[in-house]
Amino acid sequence: MFFDTHAHYDDEQFNEDRDALLASMPQHGISLIVNAASNMQSSREAIALAEKYPFIYAAAGVHPHDAAEMTDSDLDEIEKLCSHEKVVAVGEIGLDYHYNFSPQDVQKKRFCQQMELARKVNLPVIIHEREAHLDGLAIVTSFPDVIGVFHCYSGSWEMAKTILDQGWYLSFTGAITFKNARRAIEVIENMPLDRLMIETDCPYLAPVPNRGKRNSSLNIPHIAEKVAEIRNLSAEEVAAVTMENGKRFFNIS
Repeated sequence: MFFDTHAHYDDEQFNEDRDALLASMPQHGISLIVNAASNMQSSREAIALAEKYPFIYAAAGVHPHDAAEMTDSDLDEIEKLCSHEKVVAVGEIGLDYHYNFSPQDVQKKRFCQQMELARKVNLPVIIHEREAHLDGLAIVTSFPDVIGVFHCYSGSWEMAKTILDQGWYLSFTGAITFKNARRAIEVIENMPLDRLMIETDCPYLAPVPNRGKRNSSLNIPHIAEKVAEIRNLSAEEVAAVTMENGKRFFNIS
């Protein structure tokens, strides 16, 4: 049984077959999914999916790409959404200096505000960080009482140690099956197994052998198999430990 800890089933790429695909998950051994939000609309849609499917949980928050459109009233709405029984995290939030779709100062402001909100509502955070290592770590370490996960982690082992020392988690996608995934593989080799989670980030980042196709939680076994290969474990052992880690992190009984 697998836990896909980060998916985006509200994405338009699933419009034609969303319900049929999600209904098939339990029979394929996918027993839990967290649908992460990217903006206010997807926060609402993530909750709607969680209400419809017992194995789906939701996160609410605004991605750095959408930080420029975020308003102060959105913070109030996110706080209200976080009171929903199936909202298990604030996210995904963070910084993205690769695309810079929102100005960096605005990204940092909205990131800090959502970290403060997570502290207030006592929920973990899901972090998106790309090419913003120093600023991202500075903000994260300024909230020592907030727990979080760096999703789709691709940073260095040195940065990973800082994140792990704060009690945080790291999550890995199908990108670890790509030929250029050396840094992520080094991190997986060395990190504590009880702080590791797996995710698809679907519909993006489909793993080998399905790279380039639309991704879904049906591909999570390929990610577990790659982690198993790196850590000299069975895929079943990886599935079990990442299930336990995900349930602990998101406080899912």
